Amino acid sequence: MPQAADSRRAAFVTGASTGIGAAIALGLARDGFDVAVSATRAGNLADTLAALKPLGARISAVELDLRSQASMERAMGEVLGTLGHLDVLVNNAGVTLRRTALEVTPDEWDALMAVNLKGTFFMCQQMGRHLAGARRAGCIVNIASMHGLVGYPQRSAYGISKAGIIHMTRMLAIEWAELRIRVNAVAPGTVDTPSRAEYFSARPAERDAMVNRIPLRRFGLPGEVAGAVCYLAGPEAQYITGQTLPLDGGLSAY
Repeated sequence: MPQAADSRRAAFVTGASTGIGAAIALGLARDGFDVAVSATRAGNLADTLAALKPLGARISAVELDLRSQASMERAMGEVLGTLGHLDVLVNNAGVTLRRTALEVTPDEWDALMAVNLKGTFFMCQQMGRHLAGARRAGCIVNIASMHGLVGYPQRSAYGISKAGIIHMTRMLAIEWAELRIRVNAVAPGTVDTPSRAEYFSARPAERDAMVNRIPLRRFGLPGEVAGAVCYLAGPEAQYITGQTLPLDGGLSAY
């Protein structure tokens, strides 16, 4: 028999229009979650919604601008209005910046941190307030990056924003443990998303050089990131909090 709506688990995946975010939303739906997804423009979610529809999950699609507190509050309100509650938040939405440290401008820094660090923190706060108010256990999974763990050229500002997410994960895990809110992160290396494939299509030498640095000699797949998130969101990970799981093909083992 189908589960009653109020007994089903529900998850909110931000930045789910394509790539990693879309794969996470699909993975959670396959695991029995009702799923909310967001993008900066609702129209960008069409492909994800089409893929979710056959899986039988209740779905909520919302617009979300992580630079706006009002947008975050509105999106969370719409999701809760549709799904009734949330058990899991996956903070996948973010922006990147490929620039040397000598070239980064104050405006670029502010724009990056406004989304990746400030936006992620205040989405965590929205989720924490919901769970605490409902006296409901739950979890948050933040999508960080290997650039937050290891150094790499032309990624200083981006890596700093992701390092902030990794430490945010630790801090919130400690503070919210008594509320039964687990907070973990996943730190992917290079993942073979459509946007990444488009970038490397004109730069095969750069792609080969990056692959050759990875012990497993390949990039990750969106589904592999989704698998890690689903594990951290699932019952087998109930004793895990404050941790960051690298998904890098062995790169950080050097």
